[in-house]
Amino acid sequence: MIEDLEHTITRHVVSQLEQMGIKPAKIQRNLQVDNLIDLIEERNEGILTANGAIAVKTGKYTGRSPDDRFIVDDEQTHDTVDWGKINHAFPGDKFDGIFEKMKKHIDGKEVFIFDGFIGADAEHRLPIRIITDHPWQSLFVRQLFIRPTTSELESHTPEYTVIALNDFKATPEVDGTKTDTFILLNYTKKVVLIGATSYAGEIKKAMFSVMNYILPSRGVFPMHCSANIGKSGDTALFFGLSGTGKTTLSADSNRKLIGDDEHGWSDKGVFNFEGGCYAKCINLNKDAEPQIWDAIRSGAVLENVVIDKKTMMPDFHDGSLTENTRAAYPLDYIPGAVMPSLGGNPQVIIFLTADAFGVLPPIARLTKEGAMYHFMSGYTSKLAGTERGITEPRATFSECFGAPFMSRHASVYAKLLGEKITKHNAVVYLINTGWSGGPYGIGKRMNIHYTRSMVTAALSGELNKAQYRHDEVFNLDVPVSCPDVPSEVLNPRNTWSDKDAYDLSAKKLALMFVDNFKKFGNVAPEIKDAGPHI
Repeated sequence: MIEDLEHTITRHVVSQLEQMGIKPAKIQRNLQVDNLIDLIEERNEGILTANGAIAVKTGKYTGRSPDDRFIVDDEQTHDTVDWGKINHAFPGDKFDGIFEKMKKHIDGKEVFIFDGFIGADAEHRLPIRIITDHPWQSLFVRQLFIRPTTSELESHTPEYTVIALNDFKATPEVDGTKTDTFILLNYTKKVVLIGATSYAGEIKKAMFSVMNYILPSRGVFPMHCSANIGKSGDTALFFGLSGTGKTTLSADSNRKLIGDDEHGWSDKGVFNFEGGCYAKCINLNKDAEPQIWDAIRSGAVLENVVIDKKTMMPDFHDGSLTENTRAAYPLDYIPGAVMPSLGGNPQVIIFLTADAFGVLPPIARLTKEGAMYHFMSGYTSKLAGTERGITEPRATFSECFGAPFMSRHASVYAKLLGEKITKHNAVVYLINTGWSGGPYGIGKRMNIHYTRSMVTAALSGELNKAQYRHDEVFNLDVPVSCPDVPSEVLNPRNTWSDKDAYDLSAKKLALMFVDNFKKFGNVAPEIKDAGPHI
């Protein structure tokens, strides 16, 4: 009986693939972790470490390739996508040409399929199918996305299909790509094509881009943030780009994790897009980040982490392959994680930035207009390894704290944020996890224990009782005291030995904010006025 059911399911999947013109010789669908690890070892794609994780190398690309990411420009997307430096337009006929070549490449080969979902909220979740040509990437997506139940798998019909073939290269002069690598999103045909890169983060972020495009039209706010819940049931959000501390700060032993990276905010509350975490683990420390440390065990996937050949244990301090070392593991590897990954409407929202200039205060309270301003600005520093070519922190403005993944105009997402803040009386804080005592190269990265204390004070409501001073340059309200944080740390100017150098750097960054915001054109005066004053 079970064998008959398996044949029925297989025929169902084969039929779906044939409708798309895909005809592989063998399908390995939703394999269990142990089976995938056996295949990975058998094919020498990874090393089983002493702590049970599987360590893989992604080869040439150890980060995302943003210049190789395109969105098909067609009738549906022409007036709804914010075209420009981030969202590159791609011709529909060129997409079709590459798609046909990829189908032929698959023909007669073995492929690995993961059928599952994005979105823990059943009302808004997206059924997906991810087709890969390597078992380690199938393990990656199995751990990162939402795994279906047996009954859900039997009748699974994907709404979006991702085809990620590491071994397929484009021909730029023929296919219209910039290089032989490509990430192509077709929102009309609901197909994503990825080729010539083994960096699995491209799959994760491509599907985040899909959710960022489709959800606003449904009245749902898509967010590049982590989320957790306190003992009293209070939900908190942590916005920020890679390396600012979303994963680290949301993994709190006193709170339950909803998710570490991507969420939606509907009228009912917050829901995680994913079923796993994708944590940066360069210099991972057991004492500072115990939950992440303990989650790296059997079934976890380590990307580009160097393994000590004697102990067969990960060396998290070795960045010789890349600073962008990563660990992918299921959400339930975090003790007390919320399952299913749902939370109420947030009362506290935290924006995280890693200021390489070392001049922003470590924490400031924002008005609604200030929150919309800083959300649209999305100031931070890109950290080493996150993208190709980034070798040291670089100041950047990434609107909505996730511009590389936001297909629509920033004002669309900012409007949703403002509406949510008003409706649910949420309090918003800007926290700088970057440098203190000077810029990168002179100062030091903000003490993680101080940052945790600031976060705790914000979430507990302790900062509601604090006295605030107004920072005239950045137009921010800064607390003059915070439990377990030295008062001099709260005023960044006090941590610099050269006060004149601080003043000059602060004005320089404030001017960068003002110049950057000009690109948004006609924005409500109260939002524009909430930014720095020069």
